[in-house]
Amino acid sequence: MDLPKQLKNAISSGTLLFGQNQTASNCVSGKARMVILAANCPLDFVSDLKSRHPDIPLHQVEMVNRELGAACAKPFPVSSICVIDAGDSDLLTLTPNVE
Repeated sequence: MDLPKQLKNAISSGTLLFGQNQTASNCVSGKARMVILAANCPLDFVSDLKSRHPDIPLHQVEMVNRELGAACAKPFPVSSICVIDAGDSDLLTLTPNVE
């Protein structure tokens, strides 16, 4: 899967939220359908998400937060992306890989 292309597609046609605060609050509210994490996302945040919201799939990519931000056409590092609506993208087909 060409992740940067799928992210841009989802940004234009769906609803993605960026950052740990928005990700955490949307997991609590039940709106999150998937969470995409940067390779260098803080481990305490990842383990907290995994333990509090075991029903939400977590997919950690190989890109660090700077690269993930650039892939989303953002001028800042992005450590987590909360997928609310994937739009026309295939993001929801990513396999959960955080154990």
